[in-house]
Amino acid sequence: MKSPIFSFDGVTGGYGGGTVVNDVSGYVEQGKVLFVLGRNGVGKSTLLKLLFGYLKLTRGSVRFKEEELRAKKPEEMGSLGITFCPQERVVFDKLSVLENLVLMRGNRDVTPFEEYFEYFPILADRLSQDAGTLSGGERKILSFVRALSEGRELLMLDEPTEGVQRENMLHIANLITDKKKSGGTFVIVEQNLELLEAVGDHVLVLDQGKVMVSGRKDLISREDILQHLGV
Repeated sequence: MKSPIFSFDGVTGGYGGGTVVNDVSGYVEQGKVLFVLGRNGVGKSTLLKLLFGYLKLTRGSVRFKEEELRAKKPEEMGSLGITFCPQERVVFDKLSVLENLVLMRGNRDVTPFEEYFEYFPILADRLSQDAGTLSGGERKILSFVRALSEGRELLMLDEPTEGVQRENMLHIANLITDKKKSGGTFVIVEQNLELLEAVGDHVLVLDQGKVMVSGRKDLISREDILQHLGV
């Protein structure tokens, strides 16, 4: 096995004085995808926020390319090569679709997005429309395209296919596969097992903030995962 590009060990933390995530460890190699699964409310989103620095760790460590991230602030993550897409407030509602896409670029050139418009023409058709007027699934697509276009090495995505039509979910899977081929690495919180089966490499299943199942996807049965998802 190659050395992980991203790893975390004994991650513990939550909100205020409460512990939501307890002693969670995992890793992912470059060009691979780690899926974090579990029922609603078991700590998946909290884990991502702890890994990215939005919440402070009570215990544990987080490493990206051998650099410890525990003392890093969220605003430093981009320069390190890490992008985070939250589950909520995924776009700036009062900005147009175009303004959301080019927010960090310093110009309004849409050329870098043309390859994505082929998959998601609705974005090209609505460049001047306020992002807040899009459907929930369309806002997810906008957030995903913006993140992918940044070209960073590690992407943390929280429920990227929530509310997204199946056809567009398959486009998301294809784009993740292409990104993996160029070395892109992902940590994805999801409920969508179809996406897991299409692009996943490693699995981490949480329940009540603790690890129930962990390992390579090809060594874990679908039944082992489903029993912890309440399906």
